[in-house]
Amino acid sequence: MVAGGEPPVASVVAGLPRGAFVVAADSGVDGAHAIGLRVDLAIGDFDSASADAADRVEAAGGRVERYPAAKDATDLELALDAALARKPSGIVVLGGAGGRFDHWLAVAFLLASPLYAGVAIQARWAEATVTVVRSSEVTLSGHPGDILTLLPVHGPARGVRAEGVEWPLHDEDLAPGTTRGVSNVLTRTTARVSAREGVLLAVQPVSPRTE
Repeated sequence: MVAGGEPPVASVVAGLPRGAFVVAADSGVDGAHAIGLRVDLAIGDFDSASADAADRVEAAGGRVERYPAAKDATDLELALDAALARKPSGIVVLGGAGGRFDHWLAVAFLLASPLYAGVAIQARWAEATVTVVRSSEVTLSGHPGDILTLLPVHGPARGVRAEGVEWPLHDEDLAPGTTRGVSNVLTRTTARVSAREGVLLAVQPVSPRTE
């Protein structure tokens, strides 16, 4: 999934499966093409995309779904719903939030929505990598010394466990609004995080390096 806003950097595609189905939201078409991705499905009102973005998708054999500018959901939400309809095992969101803090928050909460509880979701932005953690244990990659913040959303996260970090969590509860999980630090190249109940956003402020 390639979102609109600032285009993704090429390094964010590291580790993605070859031949993955690519959905682009609005100007995400331009971002996808900039890093060499072929767009299979483009969705949006295309008010912020280049003039020929939709035409390029169709010329390459992709499909375009157009929506009016006045609508009740963002282009990214529409694109996520379309991706979910394909019953994927995972969704990786690339791109930015257009430099707007309200967009960043809206996207972060959207990714943690119960609607997407059945699929693994991660967002890779220039500012951070954000992984949605539910009941299944998630392994996060990084480098010793990297920051890891755990934020409960949409209610409390219970039975939280975090290993491979300087301040481990052992079956702890995190309430919404708490700073208990802010600014932990990786002690090795991977950390393991899980929650028995609820949803966490695992935020790594600097995207994992690939060198």
